Amino acid sequence: MTREEWLITMAQSLTEDFERAGYPLPAKLRISCGWPVSRPLAAGKQPRAVAECWPAEASTDGHIEIFVSPYRADSADVAGDLVHELCHAADGNKHGHKAPYARIARAVGLEGPMRSTTTGPQLAERLNALIAQLGPYPHATLDRSGRKKQGTRMLKLVCPKCGYTVRTTEKWLTQGVPTCPCGEEMEGPDGPDEE
Repeated sequence: MTREEWLITMAQSLTEDFERAGYPLPAKLRISCGWPVSRPLAAGKQPRAVAECWPAEASTDGHIEIFVSPYRADSADVAGDLVHELCHAADGNKHGHKAPYARIARAVGLEGPMRSTTTGPQLAERLNALIAQLGPYPHATLDRSGRKKQGTRMLKLVCPKCGYTVRTTEKWLTQGVPTCPCGEEMEGPDGPDEE
């Protein structure tokens, strides 16, 4: 089984859980292992986003696309990351981490702050049972520490509300994401959700 097959099978196994909670998953959904692109990862640094969900509007054939970072290899962590992103998919990736998303996340067993959820006890038990059936996630962590660090690169951030644009460096993003003068948190140029 490839890692994509593992991720897809895990998602298919969770379909009924989302339906029981009243939030069915979309039919047009792709899941893969890949670097979240909203914020580049500097050599030797832990990623800010461990998975991300792209809206159907970003795909030319209308699929919602989920990417789980190759930095992650622990089966339980990957399964929890996948559930978080499936909640975005069930929401149509429309509301970020606000109320509609939060209702879905809590209904399927995620806990904690919505931007960095953790699996609740019942969900953890469910995921562990699925992992026992599927076997461990067939992936090994990719170590980026040996990569040569690029010099300063300006990263473009855009306000999703008003379009205000700024450029900054990865160094300053590690301090925190800037807030637009209108009050919204800035995000990458394409605006995918980050976890």
